[in-house]
Amino acid sequence: MQVVPPDQARKIYEALKKKGLPVALVEYEGEQHGFRKAENIKFTLEQQMVFFARLVGHFNVADEITPIKIENFD
Repeated sequence: MQVVPPDQARKIYEALKKKGLPVALVEYEGEQHGFRKAENIKFTLEQQMVFFARLVGHFNVADEITPIKIENFD
């Protein structure tokens, strides 16, 4: 399985940000490709839902979720 190294993910993030596209990057200490910790899985799924709700669906999620900053959007 191919894995995106953290440095490559950061470069992609910076390139998208520079182009003015909405983008967010969250790095987790101690995680690799595929999450192991339940709290990181939960946080990631919640943030993905909020990201897509705000950028694609333009709707609010029912749960109280504090969204992370989305570059070029917030």
